[in-house]
Amino acid sequence: MQAEPLVSHQGLARDLQKHTLVGRFRAIVGHRGGSLSIGVLHAGEKCRKTAAGSTRKQPLTETTDIPRLLDALDPSRPVLLAGPTASGKSALAFALAERTGGPIVNADALQVFSDWRVLTARPGPEDEARHHHALYGHVPGKEPYSVGQWLRDLAPFLDGPPPVIVGGTGLYFTALTEGLADIPETPQPVRAEAMQRIAADGADTLLEEIDAETAARIDRQNPMRIQRAWEVLQTTGRGLATWQDETGPPLLPLDRAEAILLDAPKDWLTPRIEARFAQMIRTGALDEARANADTFDPNQPSAKAIGAAELVAHIRGQMSLEEAAQRATLLTRQYAKRQRSWFRARMGGWRHIRAADVSA
Repeated sequence: MQAEPLVSHQGLARDLQKHTLVGRFRAIVGHRGGSLSIGVLHAGEKCRKTAAGSTRKQPLTETTDIPRLLDALDPSRPVLLAGPTASGKSALAFALAERTGGPIVNADALQVFSDWRVLTARPGPEDEARHHHALYGHVPGKEPYSVGQWLRDLAPFLDGPPPVIVGGTGLYFTALTEGLADIPETPQPVRAEAMQRIAADGADTLLEEIDAETAARIDRQNPMRIQRAWEVLQTTGRGLATWQDETGPPLLPLDRAEAILLDAPKDWLTPRIEARFAQMIRTGALDEARANADTFDPNQPSAKAIGAAELVAHIRGQMSLEEAAQRATLLTRQYAKRQRSWFRARMGGWRHIRAADVSA
C-alpha cells in the first residue's frame, strides 16, 4: 500500500492549496458460450438534516445544448463534471477542455488503476493523444489509492490552465469541494485483521464494535464503509465521525468552479449501460480478463471494477459469457442508481443539465 503521510491538518491544506438484458446482449455481440480519509459522512449528514428541515426544492434540470453550455461557462475557472456511469461525461469533457485549454483530469476511483482500461471505460490511446489526460491508469491494480492521495495528485493541475475534472465518484468531488479530514493511515496489520474477520464472519461483526456516532452516519449496507470506520477506531482510538467533524478547508471550493451535473434518468440510461457493456466485450474487455485471470484477487482494489469478477469467472469456465454480461449490466445499473442518489443528496449547488441534451 502506498503510505499516505501523516501531516498536520494545516499542513495538508497548505500543501493542497499549492498545487430482458440477455436478449439485448445477444443482439449486439452475438451469443458465445463458453479507504477513505475524508469528511463526506459529516457533510452528507448535514445535507440530510438540511433536506429534512427545509422546504427548499431540488435544483431544476436545464434543457440546453453543448454550444449554449460552453458559452455560459467562465473559461478561466476549473470545470467539475459529474454524472452517473454511461451518461456521456467523457465526450462532453473533450468539448469543455477545448474551451478551457486545460487537461482532462480523472475523478473516477476505478479509472486510476492500470489493469482494466476497457472495463472501466478509461479513455483510449487515441483520446489521450487528442487531448492531455491526467490521473488515468497511473496506479497498479494491487495498490490501494485513497481520496487523500487523489487530492494530492490533483493539486498541481489547479496551478495551470483550468482543468476539466470529470468522473462519477461522488466522494472525490465532496472531498475536493468540502474538505478532507486528516485521518492517519491504517497500519497493514489492522487492515489485514479487518479483511480476515469480514471474510470469516461478515462486516456486521465489525459494525458491532464501531462507536455509536459513526455507526449512525455510515452506510451500514456497505462493507467497505464499515471496514474503514472500524480501522480508524482501532488505529486512532477515535471514531471516524469525530475525525470528520474536524474536516479542513477544501482544495477547490464549489463557488470557485463551474460545477456541472449530468442528470440521467433510469429509462434513458439503462439502454446505454447495456449497449456500452456489449461494446466493451467487442473492444477488448475479454482480452483484459484473460490478462488478469491468473493473478486476479477479488480483494485487490482494482478488482472492484464492475464486470471484472464476472468476466474472469467466464474465462475460468465458471459461467457463460451471457451470464457474465447479465450480471455485470445489472451491477452497473445498481451502481448508477446509487450514484444518482448520491448526487441528489449532495450536489444541490451544482448546475444540473439533461444528459440527453449534451451526450452523443
